[in-house]
Amino acid sequence: MANLLHFDEENFQKEVLDSDIPVLVDFWAPWCAPCRIIGPFIEQLADEFDGKIKVGKLNVDDAPNIANNYGIRGIPTVIIFKDGGVKDTMVGAAPKDLIKDFIERNL
Repeated sequence: MANLLHFDEENFQKEVLDSDIPVLVDFWAPWCAPCRIIGPFIEQLADEFDGKIKVGKLNVDDAPNIANNYGIRGIPTVIIFKDGGVKDTMVGAAPKDLIKDFIERNL
């Protein structure tokens, strides 16, 4: 859990778009039950992929401009960013194995 980052409007450009390595962003909200289901998986994967990909969460209620910029219509939405752009997107709750596969095929 020590490797899980928290993104917001202040650090999104630096931590996500300007990152030297791919970044997984979990777009979520505290009131979203499916988001709470995948939350522990995201935390575990942050540790498992430490050094290969940054993993973090962005609360859509706290950063609505970023969510709108990326067309977030449903949460959870997980986006992998690479070289400042969107590489791949996964919408909806998924088991840890599917999220892990999603990460591996986008590294």
